[in-house]
Amino acid sequence: MSGPLQGIRVVEIGTLIAAPFAARLLAEFGAEVIKIEAPETGDPLRKWRKLHEGTSLWWYLQSRNKKSICVNLKSAEGADVVKRLAADADIVIENLRPGALEKLGLGWDVLHAINPKLTMVRISGYGQTGPYRDRPGFGAIGEAMGGIRYTTGDVDGAPARVGVSLGDSLASLHGVIGALMSVLRVKTGQGDGQVVDVSLVESVFNLMESLVPEYDLLGHVRERSGGALPGIAPSNTYRTEDGGFVVIAGNSDPIFRRLMQVIGRPDLADDPALARNDGRVAQSAMLDAAITAWTSHHSIDDVLAALERAEVPSGRIYSVADIVADPHYAARDMLLAAELPGGASVKMPGIVPKLSDTPGEVRWQGPALGEHTSSVLAGLGYEQSEIERLRREGAVQ
Repeated sequence: MSGPLQGIRVVEIGTLIAAPFAARLLAEFGAEVIKIEAPETGDPLRKWRKLHEGTSLWWYLQSRNKKSICVNLKSAEGADVVKRLAADADIVIENLRPGALEKLGLGWDVLHAINPKLTMVRISGYGQTGPYRDRPGFGAIGEAMGGIRYTTGDVDGAPARVGVSLGDSLASLHGVIGALMSVLRVKTGQGDGQVVDVSLVESVFNLMESLVPEYDLLGHVRERSGGALPGIAPSNTYRTEDGGFVVIAGNSDPIFRRLMQVIGRPDLADDPALARNDGRVAQSAMLDAAITAWTSHHSIDDVLAALERAEVPSGRIYSVADIVADPHYAARDMLLAAELPGGASVKMPGIVPKLSDTPGEVRWQGPALGEHTSSVLAGLGYEQSEIERLRREGAVQ
């Protein structure tokens, strides 16, 4: 293994999205990630969305670089396997409902007593405390209660969701940040491990900019605004002559003046009332109409070319087909060739962020169910006869 997290061991006790995505990010940068799956069925993600020969394509991405072991957490000997893993681990990541690990005898108090240096990332709908802690929570609920759904969609339409599991992914990122801060504290001798308590709702809420002070001090409730950016102008989505859509962000003072020159409105570029953002916001509808009057008479390619020459931030709205065909994605190694079991070749997303000296890498795609059970248990000191006995008794698979 290589990467900045080489030597870090992570135990993943999670399914589907939030905990597994966090563990995947750590695995891409060199951490040894041991994923614990239920015998027979494994992570439900193996059967989610589009399948290739019975296995989810998402699985191969979400679980790359991980080792899969099958452990029956409800058996005493299965729980002992987890304890032995935790004894030599730096991080445990889980996204079970609060209290579930405690019922299995694998709660924080138990694992911390075994390994005081352990960091435990706990991702749940509402967090480990509070009146809602026991409610089931999914990313969609986090998006709804975190505030982002209310602000997303057309002005006169129903609240909309983005086309991916945003709430889960935001929680994953917060979990990784918390884990790395905690591990840094341990590795620099500043203290023992700790719990990183991540809520789906709070992870979304953390992105909601100045909503709270705007409401508390001014009574302002930010509403849905379609493709516009509320309080910043001009920044919106505009239709072109050939039916395309272009996003234009002309919202800094010098960029605004260049944009107005491009669209043939030097009068607006030189208008003192529009020289600053607050003045432009007051006339955002007029500015959007002026920009649309220009874009609607040009093709999207001509619009983008003119804006690029004027150094005005802009871009077409990409579908996945646009992404796969884009030379910049390719040049940045954001489309990596992968080989699936059976030999099929497929493109997979690249790794973010880009580190100059210790970049992340893909060493293998998502493993088969229980592919590493024997090797991981042997590394923990189990004799082969013990492993076979645990298999016969259903503690592992």
